[in-house]
Amino acid sequence: MTKIGPLLIGIAAATFIAMLPSPTNAVGTARGSVKVTINGAHISIGYGRPALQGRDMLRQIHPGQLWHIGADVPATVVSDKELNFGGTIVPRGKHTLMARLVTPGRWTLVFSSLSGPQTRPSVKYIETPATLQETSDSIESVTIQLTDKGGTGIIEIAWGRMRLSASFTPA
Repeated sequence: MTKIGPLLIGIAAATFIAMLPSPTNAVGTARGSVKVTINGAHISIGYGRPALQGRDMLRQIHPGQLWHIGADVPATVVSDKELNFGGTIVPRGKHTLMARLVTPGRWTLVFSSLSGPQTRPSVKYIETPATLQETSDSIESVTIQLTDKGGTGIIEIAWGRMRLSASFTPA
């Protein structure tokens, strides 16, 4: 009987360790995050990284539709300064990041003060044009990059053969 006690404690400990949170969320999608500092402005994006699993991302979204970038928990942009996207100002703070297919080949990045993937007609969204580039190589999981190109920030969102990008400056 005394030898069974340590064995049960070992099994219980192994089960507990296996149940500890990992870098994935409750339904198994890995999380990604990027940070950049541009002219003293600290900007970060956190997002889910779903995999294509044989799907064609560009055929899944229809004109007018919002794409809730990432998975499970919405992608969020946090900045301690206003961001100027060619005259479109995104206030400092935390915003949900989405994208909208306006017409085939024409996209916008959409910033919302709502937390979560919900949309409401009464909420004002901030939209700024994004450039679409289709490439021959495919990215299996959503990947977001933030870079500083001489004081100008670049957001690039890649999934499948799609690369959406937009540039901004801290205001």
